[in-house]
Amino acid sequence: MKKLFITLTLVLVLPVLSNGWGFFAHKTIAQVAVYALPGSMQAFYFRHLNEIVKMSIAADERREADPAEAPRHFIDMDHFGDDPFGDMPKAWDDAAARYTADTLRKYGTVPWTVLEVKEKLTEAFRQRDTTAIIALSADLCHYISDAHVPLHTTMNYDGQLSGQAGMHSLWESKLPERHIAKYKLDSKPAKYIKDPQAAIWAVVQESYGFLGATFDLEEAVTRNFTPETKYTFSHRYGKTRRSYSDAFADAYHDKVGGMVAYRLKQAPTAVASMWLTAWQDAGKPDLNVLMSRKPGKEEKAKLAAELKLWDKNELVPQNMLLALQKEKVVEKADEINSADQMPAAPAEAAPAIAPASAVVPASEPVITPAAPEKVKTKVKTEAGNVKQKAKAKKTDDGW
Repeated sequence: MKKLFITLTLVLVLPVLSNGWGFFAHKTIAQVAVYALPGSMQAFYFRHLNEIVKMSIAADERREADPAEAPRHFIDMDHFGDDPFGDMPKAWDDAAARYTADTLRKYGTVPWTVLEVKEKLTEAFRQRDTTAIIALSADLCHYISDAHVPLHTTMNYDGQLSGQAGMHSLWESKLPERHIAKYKLDSKPAKYIKDPQAAIWAVVQESYGFLGATFDLEEAVTRNFTPETKYTFSHRYGKTRRSYSDAFADAYHDKVGGMVAYRLKQAPTAVASMWLTAWQDAGKPDLNVLMSRKPGKEEKAKLAAELKLWDKNELVPQNMLLALQKEKVVEKADEINSADQMPAAPAEAAPAIAPASAVVPASEPVITPAAPEKVKTKVKTEAGNVKQKAKAKKTDDGW
């Protein structure tokens, strides 16, 4: 009976976890990054905009098929001491010599993954390999975007070690999904990056610097809520899960929304700049030659119109943000206890399947269709932090 009670308790408080930015944000960043490119690259990338946006979440979708994929999305800097950025060698070989490659892979490799995928993209440009350019551009976009998320730089990635479980999907999915109309998406134009290694480490360090406010402000907002108003519970596939209520999310956004918007605006520029750097390092090949047909008047006019909307921050009001244009209806969980409210249970919708990198130094995995996601949890024990994995159904949670 005691074992049953413990199991039930764990299920009741199990939060819905996310993999980096939610699908919504990843798609948004990919689209805006294309607009931030120079004209010499823009026509090619715009021609493949829908593909790149769709494939920007492929790295998350293949985590089930590739056990080595998960560490590519984060780096737990707090594992490496009180001065992690001072102690950590930035080059892979030097870091592996100091901490061992296995340790680095255990605690995340996102900065090195970004650099490796960038080199692969450079080679794809040299080979004029259109398919590889599109796939690697999408992957590079994903990993750089993940590096912009504070919760991808800590062992307490979901607040599970500080009694704030559920922070991950709250920060990177629920907040931008609910408040995207308030954000300015007019990111700065891409620029050539002279030192990609220094650039990606600067992104990670800045993300790490936001951790204190990320957790402290959640704690401050919590003082104005009761457990009944702070959380909502939903039931799906025979399991009950807890997540932050809309009311709490909005109150928390009042405190950290500027931070989320800032990182979301910076990411596309960083992505576009790395694409530009890979292309320039490959000798600036003529991308127009890689298109089966030259852009016509209609395509040029469409690009010009979207660039104008982007410049005026009108993508959301004009419904031109691809992430808002849902391809499929996603199943909604049965509400069994919503914070302070108990609306009538809606008719159950038919389940919808969510839409369908480099390891350091392993080979690039083959992109596979979407599969049930592995949810990664961390448990505090006397011996330290132990990572565990458990299978769970995944839905498109936004970024």
